[in-house]
Amino acid sequence: MGQQPNTAERPLRADARDNRNRILAAAAEVFVEQGPGAPLEDISRRAGTGIATLYRRFPDRNALTRAVALDALQRTADEARLARDEEPTAFAALVRYLHRVLDIRIGAVFPVLLNEIPFDDAEIAAVRDGGVAVMQGLVATAQEDGDLRDDITHADIGMLLVRLSRPLPGPMSRDLAEQLAHRHLDLIIDGLRTAASARRPDALRGPALTFGDLRSMGGDQAPAAD
Repeated sequence: MGQQPNTAERPLRADARDNRNRILAAAAEVFVEQGPGAPLEDISRRAGTGIATLYRRFPDRNALTRAVALDALQRTADEARLARDEEPTAFAALVRYLHRVLDIRIGAVFPVLLNEIPFDDAEIAAVRDGGVAVMQGLVATAQEDGDLRDDITHADIGMLLVRLSRPLPGPMSRDLAEQLAHRHLDLIIDGLRTAASARRPDALRGPALTFGDLRSMGGDQAPAAD
């Protein structure tokens, strides 16, 4: 009998893999900024690749949207597993997970692409369900340990990330907005703790902006008492 052809997808070369990753990162950013109908040329320009390279990797918009969603889900699930396996407690794993996933920006990407994501896709469903199972386990264990409030659900965790991922109004740089998101997440994390596990909080991340800082960002140069 002749050998059956190998239909498995061949691993990408390093340069092709780098192009793919840059396109996915750029697509996530542009979709958040412009919506799912953003011009693909804007995505290729942001990625620093030609439009032909984008189409070589993703033949149409649906393929690109699916890949962005799958990439965000996979990275999120991976962070949940790593945090579970490497942190000393379930609550510490939740804290690490929240900060890492805030950087992945799944809470910003998914609301924008919600109507475009094929949730009946077997691979997407499997990755999503695997990540959810890990997070549900962390929530349950942290509650059993007495560290996490017993009225918190996995859905609360997800919605917190969506709220923190929403762009802040005004002419604020992305770097500053991300620093403030982590600062505000630290405040929220202290609210997730049970009274029994309360302790002196860690120093907040990010800058402590004054009202004067916010006014100056908006172009108001008048002096203000802080």
